[in-house]
Amino acid sequence: MELAQDKINLIEKVIRSNKKFLNNEDLYDDFFNETCKRSLPIISTISSDSTLEVYLKKVATSSILNVLKDSGRLRRTKESYVPTGEVSLDDTKTNITTNSYSNVYANIKIEYEPIDFDNGPEDIAIKNEVLQMVIDSIHQINNEEPEKQYLDIYKLRYQEGMTQSEIAEELNLSQSEISKRLFKLMQKIKKNF
Repeated sequence: MELAQDKINLIEKVIRSNKKFLNNEDLYDDFFNETCKRSLPIISTISSDSTLEVYLKKVATSSILNVLKDSGRLRRTKESYVPTGEVSLDDTKTNITTNSYSNVYANIKIEYEPIDFDNGPEDIAIKNEVLQMVIDSIHQINNEEPEKQYLDIYKLRYQEGMTQSEIAEELNLSQSEISKRLFKLMQKIKKNF
């Protein structure tokens, strides 16, 4: 898939406006390639320019951090990421003498925190856009058939957490009718996608 020039320009703008880009301009090509690699599968699915820019800022930030870590210019400390020139020996939380460096560092256990990929910036942007599409679909479907009360049923079921029996009692309908309408609503939403 080839990116349109406006998307390339937006990626470049986002990278250049990132604060980590400053003093690391020589890694621009790596930043650009990493950002494109991470955003390419999603970029064509986002229709809103403002949503796309927010999404690309998050992707570019994580891409830039990865490139800087891979190039040895950035290290993670307990508080944040810092350039490697700023990492102090106090970060090891040990009291060592000059002659015992090698013994202490040989026994340091390195542990990595697990990364939750399900809640990365890309996933959050996609989930928000999909959720907005679902909401728009429900409103459209409800406007087409207001007598079916699709919006009320959806709100009671998924926002209020009511059972089908409780919804039936609330709306003076049978439980089987609520079940049918929920099924039809889901079918219509899928059709809109």
